[in-house]
Amino acid sequence: MIDQLRNGPEPATASPSMTGLLTGIVKDMQELTRQQLTLFKEEVKDDFRRTREIAVSWAIGLGAAALGLVLLAFAVVYLLVWGTPLPLWACFGIVGAAAVLAGGALLYAGRKKLESFNPLPEQSVRALKENVQCLTNPK
Repeated sequence: MIDQLRNGPEPATASPSMTGLLTGIVKDMQELTRQQLTLFKEEVKDDFRRTREIAVSWAIGLGAAALGLVLLAFAVVYLLVWGTPLPLWACFGIVGAAAVLAGGALLYAGRKKLESFNPLPEQSVRALKENVQCLTNPK
């Protein structure tokens, strides 16, 4: 007791052990990885919800446009019959061929756009890969 008063209080250990530090780092990395996985799942859910909303809107719009195109095609066919000496079947053939060509061009353009589309959230995937790499290859 007298020695304590003379020398002062015992110094507290200033630094935790190396094992404690490594354990804390590993726990923090695991928690960060869990949080990033949760964020990734939420981003994917949000992307699917938005995609579904867009798809419904597009389906309704495409249905209305398709009906309008069919009616317009009939009008063009009868306009051709009225304005030319061609028989009805030939006018339907001309309008049908034009529709097939236009549809093929639109499908080709859509395919090219789809090839460049990535539905995954790139930032979350990149961050998750970095964390997994850090956990598996500590330096």
